[in-house]
Amino acid sequence: MKKFNKKKLPSRHTTLGPEKAFQRSFYYGMNLTEKDVSKPFVGVVSTWNEAAPCNIALMRQAQSVKKGVKLAGGTPREFCTITVTDGIAMGHEGMKSSLVSRDVIADSTELTVRGHCYDALVGLAGCDKSLPGLMMAMVRLNVPSVFIYGGSILPGRLNGKDITVQDVIEGVGEYSSGRISEHALRKLELKACPSAGACGGQFTANTMACVSEAIGLALPYSAGTPAPYQKRDKYAFDSGKMVMNLLRKKIRPRDIVTKKSLENAAAIVAATGGSTNAALHLPAIANEIGIKFDLMDVARIFRKTPYLANLKPGGLYVAKDMWKAGGIPMLLKTMLDGGYIHGDCLTVTGKTMRENLKNVKFNKKQKVMRSYSNPLSKDGGVVGLKGNLSPDGAIVKIAGLKNLNFTGRARCFDTEEAALKAVLKKKYKKGDVIVIRYEGPKGGPGMREMLQTTAAIYGQGMGEKVALITDGRFSGATRGFCIGHVGPEASVGGPIGLLKNGDIIHIDAKKGTINVDLSRKELLKRKKKWKPKRINFGNGTLWKYAQTVGPAYLGASTHPGGKEEVKCYADI
Repeated sequence: MKKFNKKKLPSRHTTLGPEKAFQRSFYYGMNLTEKDVSKPFVGVVSTWNEAAPCNIALMRQAQSVKKGVKLAGGTPREFCTITVTDGIAMGHEGMKSSLVSRDVIADSTELTVRGHCYDALVGLAGCDKSLPGLMMAMVRLNVPSVFIYGGSILPGRLNGKDITVQDVIEGVGEYSSGRISEHALRKLELKACPSAGACGGQFTANTMACVSEAIGLALPYSAGTPAPYQKRDKYAFDSGKMVMNLLRKKIRPRDIVTKKSLENAAAIVAATGGSTNAALHLPAIANEIGIKFDLMDVARIFRKTPYLANLKPGGLYVAKDMWKAGGIPMLLKTMLDGGYIHGDCLTVTGKTMRENLKNVKFNKKQKVMRSYSNPLSKDGGVVGLKGNLSPDGAIVKIAGLKNLNFTGRARCFDTEEAALKAVLKKKYKKGDVIVIRYEGPKGGPGMREMLQTTAAIYGQGMGEKVALITDGRFSGATRGFCIGHVGPEASVGGPIGLLKNGDIIHIDAKKGTINVDLSRKELLKRKKKWKPKRINFGNGTLWKYAQTVGPAYLGASTHPGGKEEVKCYADI
């Protein structure tokens, strides 16, 4: 096996020369040998914790990554970073921490790698924000990197059908409206989550898992295997070996993540009817390397990509079904055949996307995925909107929606709690447009998901009889006519903050428009009278986040990104 020249790697700063004896002594204190210290150091980061099933299998898989790194000639250095799990944080003030955690994950991974001069990185993530957080760190640091998803949960089983946590969330709404008993709700909660792994529908975790393969940072098929299956450990082992191959070939994340591969990532979100959160995370990843790829750029890809995978919440199947049917590569192959993705993008295999998919054949006997020539619909499952109510853009998931137009009167709330209280007491009516504002990245702060409110509406049988718009965001499990990321947000004086009860709002997801029946003159008049609200945090992490976070349409990034980079870490 060819030896690495550490004189050209970041770890030379902690391992080479007599003056580094002090640093080397720490490694010997952890039972590393002189031979171990002479090899490249590979950071193996996981977002393991005991917060939720999403993360619980990551430490096991990290051990397999380390074995792969060792076999291929590297010295692995394992570390963990935080995760805030949306399922636990949902519906209370804890959700303000969720999006913030994405940037803390990226920042803490960067600091660990920088502080210890690691030469490469393998990242394992399980829950929503941890996936983009680690991908952001990889392209920011630009050392050879491989991403691996921890895998999805197995579906629960009740009354002869598969269920997910989405059924429990909507069950709360059904219970509140008297449609099911407390006993029935109890049975749902006991059966919905039978194993380790992230939520099984095409919610944010599985959406970003699909992105990891489409963008080229993960090994083919690695994102599909459910968390409890031993095969996951083989993909983890192979990821450890592959990162050493990338180090040998000097292939870095910015060779892989380009404008074209970001377009591939957006395309798979649309094709799977994925989470609207992807329109927040892809611009944030792009920002790390100074590429312009904002919400409306993402929406442009969405609009021209067919909807091909019949996945929950808009469809019928879960991640395990997609894996059994042929996996993410099979979907990518039919998208490539139809001209919906770029085949010349480099991936972590060292080969192009087209080369990776060369021998993949489409299985016509399965029902989960359609070929590009027989789509569920010609438009993608997610659509961007723009208009006088959202000049910066907004986003809506249309997968599974029957009606793509809505006109109604505004019913305004300045917090999610106020809206949820009104919904649970049924203080709204058919045809209303429920407006939840001051929940944006800066105003929240933290841009909470509105899943509890939308699920309650759906559980009450009003899912497509009302619309909901917010400067906050939605869970990938949200369904119904729900428009998020409305910008500029209310806290900076955006039009959503100027709305009054009774204003007429028009939403057309076919044309991609969102407007309020107010003249420019009236909006300016209201803007002059508008006064900013003071955020609820005067100190701590959420206060710091509010000072630096940018607009949602640019990914709610907290720093200038690659365009202002002076020196790349990988070149130190």
